[in-house]
Amino acid sequence: MDVIFKPKFFTLLKNGIQKRQVITDIFAGIVVGIVALPLAIAFAVASGLSPEKGLITAIIAGFIISLLGGSRVQIGGPTGAFVIIVANIAQKYGIEGLIISTIIAGIFLILFGVLKLGSLLKYFPYPLVVGFTSAIAIIIFSTQIRDALGLTLSQVPSDFYGKWKTYLANLDKINLYSLIITITTIIIVTISNKLIKKIPGSFIAIITITPFVSLFKINVPTIETFFGSIPKNIQLTIPHINFIEIHNFIGPAITIALLGAIESLLSAVVADGMISGRHRSNTELIAQGIANIVTPLLGGIPATGAIARTATNIKNGGRTPISGMVHSIVLLIIMLLFGDYAKLIPMSCLAGILMVVAYNMSEWKSFVSILKGPAYDSLILLTTFFITILFDLSLAIQTGIILSALIFMKRMADISEKQIEPIIDSDIIESYSSLPQGISVYEISGPFFFASARQYSETIQEIGLKCRVLIIRMRHVSFIDTTGLHNLEKALKVLKMEKIVVILSGINQKVRKSIIEYGLTKSLIDESHIAENFSEAVKKAQEILVDIEN
Repeated sequence: MDVIFKPKFFTLLKNGIQKRQVITDIFAGIVVGIVALPLAIAFAVASGLSPEKGLITAIIAGFIISLLGGSRVQIGGPTGAFVIIVANIAQKYGIEGLIISTIIAGIFLILFGVLKLGSLLKYFPYPLVVGFTSAIAIIIFSTQIRDALGLTLSQVPSDFYGKWKTYLANLDKINLYSLIITITTIIIVTISNKLIKKIPGSFIAIITITPFVSLFKINVPTIETFFGSIPKNIQLTIPHINFIEIHNFIGPAITIALLGAIESLLSAVVADGMISGRHRSNTELIAQGIANIVTPLLGGIPATGAIARTATNIKNGGRTPISGMVHSIVLLIIMLLFGDYAKLIPMSCLAGILMVVAYNMSEWKSFVSILKGPAYDSLILLTTFFITILFDLSLAIQTGIILSALIFMKRMADISEKQIEPIIDSDIIESYSSLPQGISVYEISGPFFFASARQYSETIQEIGLKCRVLIIRMRHVSFIDTTGLHNLEKALKVLKMEKIVVILSGINQKVRKSIIEYGLTKSLIDESHIAENFSEAVKKAQEILVDIEN
């Protein structure tokens, strides 16, 4: 019987964890705790909330997600993706409304896991994810302009156009010290991330700039200016729930739940590739749900799996949930012992850190690649992008999903209208079994699009790792969308690392054009390895195999 909720930590505990790995995980947890400190504070402040709410989220949610999650290495906490949602909900409904929305979102996440929707949530079209991620990055960048320039504005409009209009109208009030600190922070974070791998650049920027500003009494706004002292305690808060108005929080809760599910599962998939592991998606969703029910009651905000912190955990040797739990304990100790110093952090320093975060999450290269691809994918990308910036993330996700479904139906209708003519190849080899050992064949039997992309790419990778040369037959692939190209790219990268040669066979001109324009022929597959038919592909494969063996 398939168990829905099976936390990785207890499985590993049952099987036994080596003492050496426990020590490595503790060290990784300490490093990740230091990485998470400035980000947890920055994400809370960027949401218009007091800094301790970010710390509490990383402490409580981070511990629960590691303890009960379906991934060995996932690090949970506040993330940049939630900044705009949290700010909008808090501004519209207040802190109580945010708590209620987050709790309802947690219930939705648990339902997603219980109903085994974990695998389905992985099939969101890639242009949709890039569209709202890129838009969120621009919005985060925009929210930091006030602090980056040191503008003394008590109120900044919530809409994108209003923000920039206000900034431009107040350029004569720039605090030069704040601007210098922002630029210095960006330089420190960028350079140190390249030169010093073990200590995060954001942490170096804070511990360098904050004492300097305090020592020389530089007149710039700090965390204390806006929020006062950082509390050292965690208190239980029970919100007053008016069931007559509960419907107001369903929309925001669904947005939090969907975004949290997508981001946490995406992070878990990335982590799987880095450690050659396999997460339990439904268990992960249930753990995320529990974390988002408990955390807001203790003063936190929405949480999910954090890709950057998870990657940092892995790179520092973290291989069990122990590192995630240690990271939470480290943050708790910092909050209790050093909270008085955290209030001295300049707002412009946090602005610089968040600007770097915004750039890193912008995915501008993917954005440009998608625009070069199929027109329908560009439509999904741009629609999601502009609705997120100009209106609302909830509306953007809903519109993007509906638009993706309509385009999918249109593509399926186009395929069904075409008469499929039999393919006659007199030279075709009758049986794959007659191929030399070391050559394998995989045939894709339909369109390579977002609904089938993951399955196809996983099979390509699985078969490819068992041979020296892999022929991928694509004669029945009528089209390939950007999600298909993205997943094919990931599979080809893995095979290239293992020095396995891939040959594409029988692709139509439309698919060939998409593959070339996406850039796969630049580094991952030689254009000469795209064969017109199967016979040509087999001939090329045999020649390559002879060269490899010699």
